[in-house]
Amino acid sequence: ALIDSLNFIQSIGLDYSYVDLSDSTLEMMISQRALSLASAAAMRQSSKLGRQCRTLGTSTATAARVTASNVNHRLLHVALAGAATATVLATVGATTSSLSGVAGCEANKSGGDVVMLAPTKEPATGILFPRLCNGMQFVGCGVRVKWGFVKVYAVGTYVDPIAMAAIKKEGAKAIEKSLLDPMYPRTLRIVMNRSLSIDKYTAAIIEALEPRMNGQDLEKLDEFKKLNPPVDLIEGAEMEMTIRGDTLLYKNSAGGVGAINSAVFCKAMCDVFYGAETVSPTQKEEVVKGIQAL
Repeated sequence: ALIDSLNFIQSIGLDYSYVDLSDSTLEMMISQRALSLASAAAMRQSSKLGRQCRTLGTSTATAARVTASNVNHRLLHVALAGAATATVLATVGATTSSLSGVAGCEANKSGGDVVMLAPTKEPATGILFPRLCNGMQFVGCGVRVKWGFVKVYAVGTYVDPIAMAAIKKEGAKAIEKSLLDPMYPRTLRIVMNRSLSIDKYTAAIIEALEPRMNGQDLEKLDEFKKLNPPVDLIEGAEMEMTIRGDTLLYKNSAGGVGAINSAVFCKAMCDVFYGAETVSPTQKEEVVKGIQAL
């Protein structure tokens, strides 16, 4: 059972080093990765892959619960954190074909083959954004411009369509308000359009965040800086920020993952990208339109 539990962690792309993170952070990481795999299964409309997901999810959920209930060990609690998600993965695996529309596929009318919809190109930079990221659906992208002409990076937003199902019907103003609320889950994907030192990148983010935090939880700014390795960013480097309530899960350009737990920090980050003085007005505008079209 222990081997099955740890194999599950490996199978969804996590590393044993993550056991130092909190249980809630681990559960979110595992959930996002497992749902991404489930979405991939849906996109392929593969009954075989669906069966594999179902088998993996069911057996792992059982093994994790049994193991964690009998042995008091940190790794086993990690396995337990993924048990509920494994069950979700099993359920999704059983119904992959019914999720094909959500995943962004359509059938080829001539032969019934699955045709993947093309990624979206950010017009100012030409950077591509896939339809899915961390199990969430793409709704819009834009560019961060500095000094009026330097296109620093492209940024895109992915949301949970279910969470936005009600709010999308209430108009643009309601959507803009919801985007300022970190309780609505979303992933921000940033892709560099040019090389930039890591110090300038983190300094720019911190400079935008600090006045929005009103003197609260300012130590989180230093935590954010430490989440980025001391390696300068090159063109094409990617970072991801997933916001859920009071937790921001951050994936840096080297692929390392960490988390910041602060409602103040998460709300400020939402304001940076979706507020009245957003760093990317084009992204905000496209995101609002994209949510209305979900």
